[in-house]
Amino acid sequence: MARKELTVRKIKEILRLKNELGLSDRQVGRSLNISHSTVREYQKRAERAGISWPLAEGMGEDELRSKLFPKKDKDGNKRKSPDWQWVETELHRPGVTRMLLWQEYIDAYPEGYGYSQFCELYRHWSKTQEKPVMRLPKKAGEEVQVDYAGQTINVIDPQTGELVEAQVFVGVLGASGLIYAEAHWNQSLPNWIQAHARMFDFFGGVPKIIRPDNLKAGVTHPSYYDPDINPTYHEMAEHYGAVVIPTRVRKPKDKALVENAVQQAERWILAVLRDRRFFSLYEVNQAIREQLKWLNDRKRSDNGLSRREMFTEIEKESLQLLPVQPFVYVEVKQAKVHIDYHVTFKKHHYSVPHEYGRQQVLIRASEYLVEVYTSENRRIACHQRVDKFGYSTEKEHMPANHRWYLEWSPDRFCRWAQQIGPHTEAVITAVLEVRKHPEQAYRTCLGILGLAKKATSADLEAACQLALEAGVHSYRAVKKFLQTQKAPTSDQHTQLSHHEHVRGGSYYS
Repeated sequence: MARKELTVRKIKEILRLKNELGLSDRQVGRSLNISHSTVREYQKRAERAGISWPLAEGMGEDELRSKLFPKKDKDGNKRKSPDWQWVETELHRPGVTRMLLWQEYIDAYPEGYGYSQFCELYRHWSKTQEKPVMRLPKKAGEEVQVDYAGQTINVIDPQTGELVEAQVFVGVLGASGLIYAEAHWNQSLPNWIQAHARMFDFFGGVPKIIRPDNLKAGVTHPSYYDPDINPTYHEMAEHYGAVVIPTRVRKPKDKALVENAVQQAERWILAVLRDRRFFSLYEVNQAIREQLKWLNDRKRSDNGLSRREMFTEIEKESLQLLPVQPFVYVEVKQAKVHIDYHVTFKKHHYSVPHEYGRQQVLIRASEYLVEVYTSENRRIACHQRVDKFGYSTEKEHMPANHRWYLEWSPDRFCRWAQQIGPHTEAVITAVLEVRKHPEQAYRTCLGILGLAKKATSADLEAACQLALEAGVHSYRAVKKFLQTQKAPTSDQHTQLSHHEHVRGGSYYS
């Protein structure tokens, strides 16, 4: 059985990367943070089950798992071992793969070894053969390596005259060695992502693999076994149909191409421009483009061809097509919905439907919008982006009782009272004014105005008039006058006037 139980999402991603992009087991494993043997196991199961990519329409999670993990049948037949010398010889022929040789082997011996064991036995046999290791060149359209140059380039601030060091981004295609370079102010995530988009436009296509160093903008947690790709970087790669596979930590041979490209850029671009004075990034990048054209058109000593000629001849047609729409930079982060049904991004709080309280969600923030998605990638909220402290709350996201309270306001109570009559409005206005905070008077206002449900508007108006004449503005006073419908006696007036919560008419004069 598989060595690690995976989610359906990861199983589908294995099938996509293997069948659509043609990546190796190790490349897929590093991209998905799983072992290459797990990738091989799931790919083998998919082949045995006849599962192709894309998946058949309507295939659900249960059906996919049942096909990948059918009930095993016991098989005691002895299996025929392949001729490993023949296998090795055939592998040197163009287009021949271990998968093809295994398929031919299994056609001849249906009860033979499965693909994973076939490969494992071949590896064991290979270790017994004392032969030199052959380093294979990069395949056309397979990989671009990216990094920042160690050197910077100075830009003069036209207002202060201060020298500002601009960072230089460098990318190089694996097969042709075509180089791209540009300068920007810092190594922030937006600059990193946008540099990739401009690089793909420069190439006129997209390779299958993006191989960065373990810098912070691209890899949030560098690890030999389990690197954690920045969510925005991963989303950008998906948009262009590529996959991000970082170099291994402290393994400079993994990024030999870009190390050489950086060296070439420092020698033939930055060194050439060292004495030029620049007053903007635009001027810098214009000069870099000129030198970059010369560098890519320069004949190489090893084969007599330029990088541009190599690109046109062997790599241009192998690149994937650019998407119709360019990638729009978004910041992506995981968040937990607070108890007040808001999520926080850049110190601002955005509401989501209250039923998602305390759940994990995904925030995608572009230049103008902040969108919130569930773990199933369903959008549940969209707000205009605000880059300062505060709250953006949609009434539809609030529970019914919260919406009711939010709609309370002094103006609303006054308009409500005005519909009953001027005396009722005067009482409500007085109730709101005597409180330090209007919210403290809301329940009193609700009580007084609610009396209209049990009496006519004329009776409530009369009761409020009596309350105004008596200089009292409480719910109990208005209710008492509504019940008696007569002016209070001198004793009643004295009793009300001397009550500890009654200020008297002089208080409002």
